[in-house]
Amino acid sequence: MTTQETPEGSGTEEYDAVVLAGGAARRLGGVDKPGVRIGGRALLDRVLAACAGAAVTVVVADPRTTARPVVWAREEPPGAGPVAALDAGLRRSTAARVVVLSADLPFLEEGTVRRLLDGLRTSGAEGALLTDAEGRDQPLVAAYRSAALRRELARLSGEHTGLDGLPLRRLVARLGLTRISDPVASFDCDTWDDIATARSRIREHGHVLDEWISAVKDELGIDLDVDTDVLLDLARDAAHGVARPAAPLTTFLVGYAAARTQGGPEAVAEAARKAADLALRWADKDTVEAEPDAG
Repeated sequence: MTTQETPEGSGTEEYDAVVLAGGAARRLGGVDKPGVRIGGRALLDRVLAACAGAAVTVVVADPRTTARPVVWAREEPPGAGPVAALDAGLRRSTAARVVVLSADLPFLEEGTVRRLLDGLRTSGAEGALLTDAEGRDQPLVAAYRSAALRRELARLSGEHTGLDGLPLRRLVARLGLTRISDPVASFDCDTWDDIATARSRIREHGHVLDEWISAVKDELGIDLDVDTDVLLDLARDAAHGVARPAAPLTTFLVGYAAARTQGGPEAVAEAARKAADLALRWADKDTVEAEPDAG
């Protein structure tokens, strides 16, 4: 695949993503960590949603079902460690910039990925990475210049006769890095306590609705960015102006109407506007008819 690099300074340059998802998860007893569900979604799918803007997303692991299509790669031999895995993923990438992520980041969002890419672009550094709550570097939540990674991979391979078992810090030690502090997005799930913490936070009132909507879209295979506030306002108007059961039925009909026109978010918004206007007229009609006869 040939990629075209957008000029520096545009803020919208193309990038690829490499997600490392083949670790042994020893502190979790060898469980399939990328498949562990947080808020109804697999950890891997949560990370893939955060890097959905990538031109190519390479997942270094054995193939599995994912919420969106990816390119699969595997380090040789399997289990050779993160440096070997990153090398395998980078071989399937052609973009000048690559976002490198682990598959166990429950709170990673697209906005974080954009911040990393913006930091890489504006700083002129070879890499932009997050730091955690203790200020420690997180090289698997980072954006890098691909040429710099390839240079260091070649150096390490020559010095050690291969990449098997090398720690990631040796790869990034000679890179010019800029750092972004984000204790939330850098939170990873290494232990069952970490997973319990992530699940608890996602159930908090301020997060649960967005998490639920994202989980439903993943489960149903829907890639549609709609204004949920519009739908919630519609449900409120239908419940108050007509009857409580009208809320879910009305929002269902709005979605069905938009689907029949093969429309996107705009079609949903237009159908919701029409239904909301009808709900308000319905309520006004009931109010008028309920008024006593002035005569």
